[in-house]
Amino acid sequence: MRCIAHRGFAETYPENTVAAVRAATERVNAVEVDVRRCGSGELVLAHDEAVDRVTDATGRVEEFTSDELASLDVLGSGEGIPTLSAALDAVESGVELNVELKEAGLAADALASADDAGVEVLVSSFGPSVLREARDAGAERVAYVSAEDDETGILNVARTEDCTAVHPHWQLCVDDFVERAHDTGLNVNAWTVPSVHDARALEYVGVDGVIVDRPEVCPE
Repeated sequence: MRCIAHRGFAETYPENTVAAVRAATERVNAVEVDVRRCGSGELVLAHDEAVDRVTDATGRVEEFTSDELASLDVLGSGEGIPTLSAALDAVESGVELNVELKEAGLAADALASADDAGVEVLVSSFGPSVLREARDAGAERVAYVSAEDDETGILNVARTEDCTAVHPHWQLCVDDFVERAHDTGLNVNAWTVPSVHDARALEYVGVDGVIVDRPEVCPE
């Protein structure tokens, strides 16, 4: 079972920063980041629509240029909000980047950046139409992320959008759901797993990957 560093281990390192990506890639072989488009057109790492939660600034990501975002201080770390290209450059050889697209219109540029950097990516999103864009742009591997508890609905969306994986909430990953997903050719990566005890239980029922905020949650 793989361990995937959520936002670059968000409880250990400043989330969605170059420092977090670099540190996480030294510990695991898969890192998840969130991507949006900023006001100057570049793709940047940001989970929220606004910068308020993670910086002292106020405003929507789309209102800032990439240089302005880079000059902000993420969670008092001295790290700015980086471009996706900068984050890709920080990925160690052999490490996969799970690029979660938070809005439409990003897939082609994200894939082009990953190709330029020579980094293997898994494209994920809560939005089925975003996954469709990713497939149309040439993504080989896409994952449907869902916070819902409708097992059949999740699997139906994943099949319709030709996904290779599903990312359900970890509490949904009981034996039956994991088995049904595997029967349709889907990998299951559970988020956001809170403890190593839960991670081991998920490994026992056949989950393929756990998405976690701390490296200590990863089973040995």
